[in-house]
Amino acid sequence: MSYRTLGRTGVKISQLTVGAMNFGSRATADHDEAIRILHRAFDAGINIVDTADGYSQGESEIIVGKALKGRRDDIVVATKFHSQWGDGINTRGSSRRWIFQEVENSLRRLDIDHIDLYQQHKPDPEVDIAETVGALDDLVRQGKIRYYGTTTNEPHLLVEAQWAAARDGRSRPVSEQAPYSILARGVERATLPVARKYDLGVLTWSPLAGGWLSGRHVEGDEAPASARAARQPDRHDPALPINRTKREIAIRLGDLARAAGLSLPELAVAFVLNHPAVDSVIIGPRTFEHLESLLGVPDIVLDASVLDAIDEIVPPGVTLNRADEGWLPPWLKESEDRRRHGSARPTATLPTAALAGV
Repeated sequence: MSYRTLGRTGVKISQLTVGAMNFGSRATADHDEAIRILHRAFDAGINIVDTADGYSQGESEIIVGKALKGRRDDIVVATKFHSQWGDGINTRGSSRRWIFQEVENSLRRLDIDHIDLYQQHKPDPEVDIAETVGALDDLVRQGKIRYYGTTTNEPHLLVEAQWAAARDGRSRPVSEQAPYSILARGVERATLPVARKYDLGVLTWSPLAGGWLSGRHVEGDEAPASARAARQPDRHDPALPINRTKREIAIRLGDLARAAGLSLPELAVAFVLNHPAVDSVIIGPRTFEHLESLLGVPDIVLDASVLDAIDEIVPPGVTLNRADEGWLPPWLKESEDRRRHGSARPTATLPTAALAGV
């Protein structure tokens, strides 16, 4: 296993991170099997594990805690806060109140005395970033976390957090966990360049694009049934035009992978690791076999001709389906954030008949 430095921290992490999202009731409910997978990852040289308080409502953290017994000193433990817990109006988000409460809960579930990397799972537009940064810096000073970072942040939010920390004399975020795959290359436009500018460590998630690059869509005439389609139809329903396009592209990428002597998952993960801003790629194995199939990826070097061919299929900076980026800013969802109101100027309207053809 090869290692890279997480941003400017000096902490060496493996190029593969074992993600624990699938451990617990969400997918791999057998704790012993999940622990066996984690131990195999650790034995193979993977020294960082990523989980979150919201994965199977804390069960994933409990499983990771069990797997850490006797190995804690060798493993970088990353977890996240933000998810809704119960029906409480304040049991979620990025307020100081909730961060201080939830870090204690995560420490208890993980059964450890500190968290190495504590990450804000999603941006929280309702909370001043200075409050979040201040709370996390206080946890660093208290010794409950070593570093903190963000996940799925827009580039300007990354910069704002850096500025807020510097202005207030706080320790700065050290990492960003970004969605990145051949099918979701949007972070290449600004997120990854900003990360390099500020020496942020970068972990990436969903290198297989939620399963589209797992190889299961390459064979056969019909897209195989998936439980994900019911849970996240915008990303996985094969009947949607955008997802039909993703399947067609996955088939083309599968042909490219075979020509290069690789499996499609190997090509997909090696592509993400090739970006100079990326420190480690999170893989989320559901089974022992899934893990084994990817352990050799850090040794793969993609030829320039292969990378050029990928760029021809999906151009740099292009995300085919916005839903694959994990978080849609509210200013894109709410029309009042995009439209001027109260103007005294006359407005133009289209007749109903004209709209019928739009």
